[in-house]
Amino acid sequence: MEIRQLKAFLAIAEAKTFTAGARRVNVTQAAISMQIRQLEDEVGLQLFTRTPRRVILTEAGEYLLERARKILREHDSALAEIAEVAGAEYGRLRIGSASGTFSMTQLPGILSSLLEKFPNAELTVSAGTSQALVEKMMHGGIDTAFVSLPVDNLNINTESLFSDEIVAIAHPKHPLAKEKYISAATLAGEKLILGERGGNTRRMIDEFFQAANVRPNITMELSRQEAVTRMVEIGLGVGMAGAKSVAKEVREGRLGSWLIEGAEIKWELGLARLRGGHFSPIGKEFVRLCKESFVERERELRAKR
Repeated sequence: MEIRQLKAFLAIAEAKTFTAGARRVNVTQAAISMQIRQLEDEVGLQLFTRTPRRVILTEAGEYLLERARKILREHDSALAEIAEVAGAEYGRLRIGSASGTFSMTQLPGILSSLLEKFPNAELTVSAGTSQALVEKMMHGGIDTAFVSLPVDNLNINTESLFSDEIVAIAHPKHPLAKEKYISAATLAGEKLILGERGGNTRRMIDEFFQAANVRPNITMELSRQEAVTRMVEIGLGVGMAGAKSVAKEVREGRLGSWLIEGAEIKWELGLARLRGGHFSPIGKEFVRLCKESFVERERELRAKR
């Protein structure tokens, strides 16, 4: 039973098809099929049931799934611990971020400080939705990620860094701009510009409209909050954003905002990593720098109110 076979097995189990699984581990479909065939020959049982559209884990496959995840986590931890022998200035940290704002404003400074202590470190950063980044972490693609909380996965440990109340935003010349509150029904009838599906914030927004028994008129779904805010700022529709994140635009008269009647939608950003995984020196320093950065950000936001 080889590591590459277990990685192939896990990729297919999570992606549900051989084609998607092969893309995850960067091999051809023929190569991944051979790896699974060799693994099934070794265990003596079929691991997947093939159907026209997807594969389904057999009972043997289900037994192997959690074992494979544990083995691969231990494998990655062993490599990380061995790498530390080279010296404290070395290390590898693969970071994911579901927040475009954070990636543009705070992350560059954090990485610069991290490289002062680990000058020969190998740092990589990738973007994606919170859900996609958690999945990537589960199959070993990244070490840590900034995600919307909560994360519904017992294998993931999270620490909260920042929270914000979601408000509705509009062009300052909107007919209702001077109102303090907006109802769910009124908001649903606007031309709504929202973030893409897959993140916790969008899920909470969808659940809010569903609970209010109204169908929102969504005209745009964008991957970044900055894009949503900009579209609203030029009058293309009504959006939703964290009150703290748009405080400057509201203060300068570039946006209007409403509190949403009956809504308690909190956007919370946290740092996620595998529970029980190896917590390297570079990983610990990264967490420390992140916490320090967000304490400073909260201080700046309070000063501007």
